[in-house]
Amino acid sequence: MSAIEGVGPQVLPQLEEQVEQIIAEARRQGASACEVSVSVDQGLSTTVRDGEVETVEFNRDQGFGITLYLGQRKGSASTSATGAEAIRETVAAALAIARHTSEDDCAGLADPELMAREVLDLDLYHPWEIGPERAIELALECEAAAFATDSRVSKADGTSLHTWQGCRVYGNSHGFVGGYASTRHSLSCVMIAGDEAQMQRDYWYDVNRVGEALADPVSIGRRAAERAVRRLGARPVATCEVPVLFSAELAGGLFSHFLAAISGGNLYRHSSFLEGSLGQTLFPAWLSIDERPHILRGLGSASFDSDGLATYAKSIVENGVLASYLLGTYSGRKLGLPSTANAGGVHNLFVSHGDEDQAALLRRMGRGLLVTELMGQGLNLVTGDYSRGAAGYWVENGEIQFPVQEVTIAGNLRDMFRQIVAVGSDLETRGNIHSGSVLIERMTVAGR
Repeated sequence: MSAIEGVGPQVLPQLEEQVEQIIAEARRQGASACEVSVSVDQGLSTTVRDGEVETVEFNRDQGFGITLYLGQRKGSASTSATGAEAIRETVAAALAIARHTSEDDCAGLADPELMAREVLDLDLYHPWEIGPERAIELALECEAAAFATDSRVSKADGTSLHTWQGCRVYGNSHGFVGGYASTRHSLSCVMIAGDEAQMQRDYWYDVNRVGEALADPVSIGRRAAERAVRRLGARPVATCEVPVLFSAELAGGLFSHFLAAISGGNLYRHSSFLEGSLGQTLFPAWLSIDERPHILRGLGSASFDSDGLATYAKSIVENGVLASYLLGTYSGRKLGLPSTANAGGVHNLFVSHGDEDQAALLRRMGRGLLVTELMGQGLNLVTGDYSRGAAGYWVENGEIQFPVQEVTIAGNLRDMFRQIVAVGSDLETRGNIHSGSVLIERMTVAGR
């Protein structure tokens, strides 16, 4: 397995050949079946702080991981080494593990007829020809714009530009081999504002498959500064039960808890509060959630899942009713259900929304808490109990009154999902989950 030059689509044939070599070696050593993932990627990262360059890093990685089977016994191993000897040793290591594992009647590759028939071109590869000097220049421009926004922006907590490109090929002993190249670029800015009473930190960022399509560095810096200044004067509020509005950038996290609860691994381990909920009404009748894996340039787009199965568009929640779990081959077998081609996760989730922006949702809420930051990991997935540290803004008469900090919001996810009043039109598109701000009818806000 020789070193690969480049990371773009031109190296796909070489990576596919490596996959076939590794599968052949696994068969030679006695594996009854196997699957392999080979990847090569590289990236540039730079961070500046207070007008000075803090870090410039260039990384390049290459390697493979193999999972093989001896009947119903499974073993996995990986390496970043290259060459024929590395292949032999890694396969031998995986076999040694398999020989010492217990038989599992659900282990094994997906059925051959379910393998993806073609790998779609989803326009995921857009390398950004940017060197360290230009990356530093853009980061410094972003930070300078933040400092220029308001005199109370006194310190920087890091402005970072990252650019990444890579190529991955998956194959298995059923004869499926598929791969694609992709890119991901981002620019983020974290600033600190201060006055005589306190200091506050906030951020802003953008991410895109296309580097040139990132938001203007000046706009990112200004937004980070404005958000930090806006939080000055934050204080707790008295404990109460009020409506809570999750900002769009936090709504994805709220729905990620839902995804975890309907994922096969948690379901077959009996560690989800939504076990047995297929076909039940979990959300209001106007709300639907669907997966769209084939969006061009989508940050979550993929032609096939981690098992090699073709991804496809599907309804997850239809008119409030849970229409599908998220299953891979193994978890599907454990549950006695077919795979939903979600081994490795979901691909571009969309939450239905109305035509009200965040300001309109504040007016509808009247009095309550707009949450813009969450802290801690206070979620019990078995019971659905939810309790997180929060910061944001207190709202009266539909308008923001003052910033809030040092409070906790609490509820139960099953109740929270059912009590969603509206989803805003202010869609967050910088990730795998697309949702607007989410207004929940009532939660406990614990303060002073």
